[in-house]
Amino acid sequence: MAGTVVNDIVDEATFGRFHWTIVVLCGLLLIVDGYDVFIYGAILPQLMEQWDLTPPQAGSLASWALFGMMIGALTFGSLGDRIGRKRCIAICFSIFSVSTIVNGFVGNTTEFGVMRFLAGLGCGGLMPNAVALTNEYAPKRLRTTLVALMFSGYAVGGMVAAGLGIWLLPTFGWRAMFFAAAVPLCLLPIVLWKLPESLAVLIRRGDEGRASAILTKIAPGRTVPGGQLVLRDAKAGSSSIAALFHDGRAGGTLALWTCFFCCLLMVYALGSWLPQLMRTAGYGLGSSLSFLLALNFGGMFGAIGGGRLADRYGLVRVVVSSFAIGATCIALLGAKSPTAVLYLLIFVAGAGTTGTQILLYATVADFYGASIKTTGLGWASGVGRVGAIVGPLLAAKLPMALNFVAFAVPGLISVAAMMLFARRYRSHVPDELPGAALPA
Repeated sequence: MAGTVVNDIVDEATFGRFHWTIVVLCGLLLIVDGYDVFIYGAILPQLMEQWDLTPPQAGSLASWALFGMMIGALTFGSLGDRIGRKRCIAICFSIFSVSTIVNGFVGNTTEFGVMRFLAGLGCGGLMPNAVALTNEYAPKRLRTTLVALMFSGYAVGGMVAAGLGIWLLPTFGWRAMFFAAAVPLCLLPIVLWKLPESLAVLIRRGDEGRASAILTKIAPGRTVPGGQLVLRDAKAGSSSIAALFHDGRAGGTLALWTCFFCCLLMVYALGSWLPQLMRTAGYGLGSSLSFLLALNFGGMFGAIGGGRLADRYGLVRVVVSSFAIGATCIALLGAKSPTAVLYLLIFVAGAGTTGTQILLYATVADFYGASIKTTGLGWASGVGRVGAIVGPLLAAKLPMALNFVAFAVPGLISVAAMMLFARRYRSHVPDELPGAALPA
């Protein structure tokens, strides 16, 4: 291949300050994103009391944000491959931060739902772009770990929502939870200043000067040769959905979409309803929110620990194991257990849902080449949002005792889908995902 292959420079680079900047900034953005997503579960018990909502009405209200996240993932996912991932990240962060703040001023369920939909647009669009950018710049040997570490910010955001809820809700009410979203807006100027644009986007635009400057930061001790900069998958010019099914990727795309649908159903069903289910079981508001805290702490642990294991043993093996263990623990939540055991089950359930979702993003990012990476992430996330919409509605319509059993079933479906995925692509690259072998 004529020219300098930038993938080789990125893959072989030593982890340094440049990589830390991307991981930390995107991680902070995902904390805010996670806070915005899990805020509804934290305020739901108080909101149902104040507005006299029935469970079906509360589930319907939750789906406004989730529907917005689906549209945002599909729209900004594909847009990131065209206009730039950094630009999409800044736009999405602005949208969901402003909408969340305004949400604190609404006076009825319709206004609440509209603001949650707009916030969902930004949340859904930010995730695939942040994952794609981190994945693109991470050295190969640390790629899964760094993506998982960055995306664990999402689980931290859920922990922040639960922690702030314990402190703010009894004294200041649910509106204060939305006003707190004004603080992270100070990150926007830093994102615009410090976050790099995608190399794939810069090279496609012909902006080799900026691309060369970034490569010098990635590998400070390495001289970047002159001449044309090229990507290993440069022949792929389309970022449309059809490209996700070309060159033998159709089966993998459908399997990953199935996993996203099932995993996000579990994540949002638990995130939206766990505090209320625990209150129904006789726990107070503070205790029920502490269960949400344990769920998200488990998600963070599952993401970071799973990322390290995946870099050593392979993503697919770790994802299959996480789904199986997580589904088992979720099913056991419906049984009477001592409080300590209940916290442990919720912690492991968080690792097997939120933590595994983060590993799924890494799986998708590795599966697709640079030119369709954000498109692939956006569509997988968008299809997953359908599951996220179904989850809260499903919980609203089932008897309370059956909810946890119902939440566990999608985990078993995901195990089957990932095993089929592994069997289909094992012949391409042993112990690795096919993104490095299949032309993109």
